[in-house]
Amino acid sequence: MYDLNRVKSLLQQRRPGHSLPQALYNDADIFDFDMAAIFLRSWLMVGFEVELPDPGSYLSLTIGKSPVVILRDRDGIIRGFHNSCRHRGAQICATGRGKAARLVCPYHQWTYDLAGRLVYAGRMPETFDRTPHSLGPIHVETVAGTIYICLAAEPPPFDAFRDKLTPLLAVHDLRHAKLAFESTLVEKANWKLVMENGRECYHCVAGHPELSRSFPTGAKAHFEPDEAGQVDRFNDRMARAGLPVGPVEGEWWQAIRFPLNEGYVSLSVDGRPLVAKPMCPAEGGDIGSLRWAVEPNNFNHALGDHTFMFTALPVGPEETIVTAKWLVHQDAVEGVDYDLAALTHLWTQTNLQDRDLAENNQRGVHSIGYRPGPYSDDAESLARRFVDWYCSQSARFIDAHA
Repeated sequence: MYDLNRVKSLLQQRRPGHSLPQALYNDADIFDFDMAAIFLRSWLMVGFEVELPDPGSYLSLTIGKSPVVILRDRDGIIRGFHNSCRHRGAQICATGRGKAARLVCPYHQWTYDLAGRLVYAGRMPETFDRTPHSLGPIHVETVAGTIYICLAAEPPPFDAFRDKLTPLLAVHDLRHAKLAFESTLVEKANWKLVMENGRECYHCVAGHPELSRSFPTGAKAHFEPDEAGQVDRFNDRMARAGLPVGPVEGEWWQAIRFPLNEGYVSLSVDGRPLVAKPMCPAEGGDIGSLRWAVEPNNFNHALGDHTFMFTALPVGPEETIVTAKWLVHQDAVEGVDYDLAALTHLWTQTNLQDRDLAENNQRGVHSIGYRPGPYSDDAESLARRFVDWYCSQSARFIDAHA
């Protein structure tokens, strides 16, 4: 069990603008603290509305040690529940994706409707009242076809995120997309190292030679290219097309539409679209990338032709599961409008390279010679922003539980 005074001391040791003290990257008690202070209190992106196409469609995943299920009810409303039977606590829905008319616990067959109400509990007395034994709800919000959950009793404010992101994301029409592919990757590294790596491109030229062809690796802050005039030309073109670009941001989120490298219209090896049927046809699909990111564990890229999602879920102090999803237009036909291997190649390679970088980072952090180092203001501002956010959220949790 974590010691709040110890965590507070570690946070106080962190020098501004520097990476974290060693224990915050590899200690088992700190992992437990992170689950309580960060993952059970934050908004987490879990996927897309199109993954729940019909009443009874569900996604089941585990946050820390807490299994949850997100589903579409009979009225089309997306709901979330603790995936724990109100009888003796067994997990009801197996991890993954599925569809069920009702949720039936595999242990003693207690049965719940899609609104979470207990509708059957065999061999209980006639006086048994099912009403107080509904599934425990969790907070669910949607934005332009994307789904977010929060397990806290009182979640952080959400409206500003929805209001600011919707105009940028709605043009990608994610409610008329389909999930083309999903992959998972186990990384033997602390989740914060995984996310720091995902919040900067300082390493990209050396670490991601294929991604660097299309991605502006020299970009600063909100992925602003350093080529004079490129941003102004791009923004003028987007304004003529009626596409907002941002940047917009809040305490736990950021979003911007930014130009890719000259001559590239998609995040692909050769710069050409990966899907013939566009998701956003404006400007012939040459609309750069809309990147939006949610602390603590997610980033996304919506291009003219496809959308990519990256999410990292910690399962131990030095183990993180990375989930990647690719969306295409709902009418795009595999083998006709897109080649699946080509669609997934660039980010699959990038994720594998990032896994190696994060695991190597973890090995070095274990060293008795490790000392927290300074972030580059030019190249690592979003990585520093992430760590600053982590420290502030952790401090708030400690103050609230002192």
